Parts: sequence; C-alpha cells; structure tokens
Amino acid sequence: MSKKKFVLRVDEHTMELIERWAVDEFRSTNGQLEWIIVKALKDAKRWKNKSNKEAE
Repeated sequence: MSKKKFVLRVDEHTMELIERWAVDEFRSTNGQLEWIIVKALKDAKRWKNKSNKEAE
C-alpha cells in the first residue's frame, strides 16, 4: 500500500497526549495517528477494505 504524505497542524498539548498514547500502545506517533483515523472511519461506517472496494 502506498502512503500519501501531508502536513498536519496539531496544538502542542494534543500532540503530547498522542505521543504518550502511542508509547503506551507500543506504536510510533505516526502509527498512532493512522490507527486513530482508521478507527474513526470504521466507527463512522466509512471504512471499506481495498478488496471490498474492488468488488463494487
């Protein structure tokens, strides 16, 4: 899977919380942000696996 780069502006306090959460979960900060985004998409029922998308 290719990944697209982008700039994300987050206030310092929020970033510190994300970094601590990532350490607790044994993830990188980037990995934690990806996990949060995917979880939010799934919770909103907007996530489709690539194999499901190809079947449409």
